[in-house]
Amino acid sequence: MSWLDDTDDEFDEFDEADIRVRPNPKANRPRTKRRPAHADAVIARVLGVDRGRYTVLVDEDTDDERVLTATRARELRKTSIVTGDRARVVGDRTGDEGTLSRIVGIEERTSLLRRSADDTDQVERIVVANADQMLVVVAAADPEPRERLVDRYLVAALDAGIRPMLVVTKTDLKDPSDFLGHFEGLDLEVFTSARLEMPLDRIGAALVGHSTVFVGHSGVGKSTLVNALVPDAHRATGHVNVVTGRGRHTSSSTVSLRYRGDGGSGWVIDTPGVRSFGLGHVDPANLVKGFTDLAVIAEECPRGCTHLPDAPDCAIAEAVSQGRLGPRGAERYDSLQRLLETFATASDRPSPRHQPS
Repeated sequence: MSWLDDTDDEFDEFDEADIRVRPNPKANRPRTKRRPAHADAVIARVLGVDRGRYTVLVDEDTDDERVLTATRARELRKTSIVTGDRARVVGDRTGDEGTLSRIVGIEERTSLLRRSADDTDQVERIVVANADQMLVVVAAADPEPRERLVDRYLVAALDAGIRPMLVVTKTDLKDPSDFLGHFEGLDLEVFTSARLEMPLDRIGAALVGHSTVFVGHSGVGKSTLVNALVPDAHRATGHVNVVTGRGRHTSSSTVSLRYRGDGGSGWVIDTPGVRSFGLGHVDPANLVKGFTDLAVIAEECPRGCTHLPDAPDCAIAEAVSQGRLGPRGAERYDSLQRLLETFATASDRPSPRHQPS
């Protein structure tokens, strides 16, 4: 035996031919993090969301426009997809009954309207994406209008970069002048509507070329207004409880509906009625933006001014004390302070988490 034979025996234990490889019982390919490019994906508008299924519109504004039902791709399982999103869609795009396409991506959003259950809740509920206008619907009576709720809508809209508008319904039941006086000085387009005199032409003209999200307290007539603007919407309407004075929730989901008027088309995004609109996601420093008349005066405040009652040299407080803003301005300052105090007491809040509304 030569010394070479001894060497071969010594290194036999390192021979890779002897390694036992565990067989793949499913005979499938191993997982990979590489995802397909989906070069054939088309852009679709998300019209509504219902229990994991998405109603989307493809080939918008063309003769081949059609509505599809889609599901989300596995890689998007942690990504929120909401009404108003612009989604990339692959798969069956015929729109035939029983077919299902797949959402594989979401385009960058231009705006995101959010709310929380209350001002200390750090779970953000996404209401709608890519809206550029908000129409706040309130009733002059039955139920009584709530100025502070409207203030919250305005703050959320301006924080999201969305232009707010206001419509007061049921003006045949009560003169809304006192209520509207609360918003004097704001750059806010206002419509008034009676049961038999709805300003559909004026409101419709404001909708053309825009995606407008409709928000409001339950029972204010929001769904009635949506049905009048979009006759084939068929949104459920309800009534106000004579005992509690509260409206009954009728719309249970957020949907996009196309408005078609003499001047063109737009999108009406109807949302469920809410009795509260938390602003836990809003930076307290941005709250004053919702009160545009006070925001102008706040520019004269010292840097870092909290605008709270004990804030030194607050220009807003000085203007109120000197009577320069009138009684309505004092009321709005009080409303702003209430919001600021709520955030001041909610210290050490964790980073907000997203959740579809």
